[in-house]
Amino acid sequence: MPKERLSVVVTRRLPEAVETRLCELFNVRLREEDTPMSRQELVEAMKTADVLVPTLSDAIDAPMIAQAGERLKLIANYGAGVDHIDVESARQRGVLVSNTPGVVADDTADMTMAMMIGAIRRVPEGLRMMDKGEWTGWAPNALLGGRLGGRRLGILGMGRIGQAVARRASAFGMQIHYHNRRRLRSEVEQSLEATYWESLDQMVARMDVITIHSPHTPSTFHLMNARRLKLMKPDAYLINTSRGEVVDENALVRMLKAGDIAGAGLDVYEHGIEINPDLLKLDNVVMLPHMGSATVEGRLEMGEKVIINIKTFDDGHRPPDLVVPAML
Repeated sequence: MPKERLSVVVTRRLPEAVETRLCELFNVRLREEDTPMSRQELVEAMKTADVLVPTLSDAIDAPMIAQAGERLKLIANYGAGVDHIDVESARQRGVLVSNTPGVVADDTADMTMAMMIGAIRRVPEGLRMMDKGEWTGWAPNALLGGRLGGRRLGILGMGRIGQAVARRASAFGMQIHYHNRRRLRSEVEQSLEATYWESLDQMVARMDVITIHSPHTPSTFHLMNARRLKLMKPDAYLINTSRGEVVDENALVRMLKAGDIAGAGLDVYEHGIEINPDLLKLDNVVMLPHMGSATVEGRLEMGEKVIINIKTFDDGHRPPDLVVPAML
């Protein structure tokens, strides 16, 4: 008899090609609406499925995992970050967790550079002027920004995305500095022409731009807190395309309003879609709706990784992108 297909529940609408391939391989229940599942819907899905395919909009905590059915053996996350999943609780219950690392590093690095350029060159102010019909023509002193070339860039988190940003920023003539949990191998450091700082405080105080590429973990929550933000130079910029929880958003808003730092570029926010209303009123902030990884190519590749992880598991092997608590 043919082997029974795995029961797979997908929590959000995915690219059509990904959904089609999943349906060809497994017994799949797709999401009709492109909205997050409720907490109860997620629990019900975990009670009946062999594999759950969640996204970063699905918070899966220990009490939810405790209600999972005996069939659930794999949470194949559609995305690299897994801070929304209690990986340790899943492991204790015998549920594997996989993710999709490395797929959107270039996409996110591209967006980081776009936000950096946007903030330093005052692009949002120019756009607002055009939208309101206030532009009266070219003027020598109008909307003067600055050059990227020659500025010191401090990269907080030198993984795949951080290194991709370093390569791009170097091409713009920026000087590359970084702080990381572990120092890079000397040959990698040399290829990036990057200066390592063991002390994050010392790096932050000397940089013209700080860009954050760190996951959200208990140790990185408010890593850029009020004290550390105050170390930044008054003409420095903060860019965040990683996780909003890494920055104390209220402290950042206070400093931006007071002119204690020059500006910021934010693609993520500490409280998700509940954005501090004062941020929306500031001219010196580039704000985007968490679209750093939003490319057609990236979303398809993420889906391919999800499928490979599930298929490898179904074949009786360890998923290639297995997440273990020690990695976090």
